[in-house]
Amino acid sequence: MREREQSAIENKDSLQIPGGSIQGWSNASRSPSFRRGRLRTMTKTPPDETIAEFKKVVNMSPAELEEFLESDESNRVGWSKDGGESVGHQSGRRIIELLQKSDSEYDDDDISHMRKVVGYVHRHGAQGPSKNDVEHSKWRYSLMNWGNDPLKK
Repeated sequence: MREREQSAIENKDSLQIPGGSIQGWSNASRSPSFRRGRLRTMTKTPPDETIAEFKKVVNMSPAELEEFLESDESNRVGWSKDGGESVGHQSGRRIIELLQKSDSEYDDDDISHMRKVVGYVHRHGAQGPSKNDVEHSKWRYSLMNWGNDPLKK
């Protein structure tokens, strides 16, 4: 290790890297979110693990998802970039395509979208509904746009 890198480590100073520096880099390892593994998403899960997790969290069939995406409930929820179709609704259409492919047909873009779906379902699912009526909640409908019906076992 070069002298200035060792100095940065010892002094918890900025660390020089090609193209810039990382200020206060040592604080990340002490943060609660780092220790709980929240920064784990910076590393990519292997494709086979991503596919398996995707198939686990997407618990709706292509037909069920397609029918739901045509409903008023589906179109009432979600965030849209420009006031048009919501991000979740777009994702639902893409999920239908992914479910109709075999594992050997997936490309890098497919795997990337699967990671996005898995992340969304885990994050949004953990939040829970804001009211007691889960069956008719926007929380459930939003998850369903992403292929996950939390009431389905």
